[in-house]
Amino acid sequence: MTEGVFFLLGRERMEYMTMTDQSCKEFIEALSSKAPVPGGGGAAALMGAIGTALGDMVGSLTLGKKKYADVQEDVIRLKESAAQLEQEFLELVQADADVFEPLSRAYGLPKETEEQRRYKAEVMEKALTEAAGVPLRIMECCGRAIRLAAEMEKIGSVIAISDAGCAAAGLRAALTGASLNVLINTKSMQNRERAAQMEQAAREMLEQYVPLCDEIFQNVMTRLQP
Repeated sequence: MTEGVFFLLGRERMEYMTMTDQSCKEFIEALSSKAPVPGGGGAAALMGAIGTALGDMVGSLTLGKKKYADVQEDVIRLKESAAQLEQEFLELVQADADVFEPLSRAYGLPKETEEQRRYKAEVMEKALTEAAGVPLRIMECCGRAIRLAAEMEKIGSVIAISDAGCAAAGLRAALTGASLNVLINTKSMQNRERAAQMEQAAREMLEQYVPLCDEIFQNVMTRLQP
């Protein structure tokens, strides 16, 4: 994979740098432009990082408080896991851009001759498989982060309970968004057995973790009722 990608900033220039080196404003400008990256997968990974960080913040606001002395070790464990996940998500923002570049180039390969068509099909299949694999990894990270958020909602400081709900909402969006980026690529894969395996993995994660996100969110809503 490359270390960075080209994308449009405003109308004047192209910059070469990693996705996560950008400011929030620059990332949004690139996301809303005609540039091929970042796209939905990278946005899902960034939402995953944000959702995880919100859960991490709940832990930060719980550490050192006498009221929560009996859960300090659990909070430390959860925060350590969250920090690792945040880094993984940020790496996946870039990974999604890296795998989309060869796919976008593959679409433009010539197909006039039989040899060209065969070569294009081989390149496309490899690129599609890699492009589906990254959002699948994003979904896996979302699952781990959602489990952390569920624990944090139960033991975290009550003053940050709304942030635990926001974490669940953000991670739900990241999970479901990433699933669409799996399916848009598996749809065009020629190896239908491999495509079906990836689709099944995505479907199972949706079935497992969307209800958990909804449960966390509803728990928070209930606790916030006057």
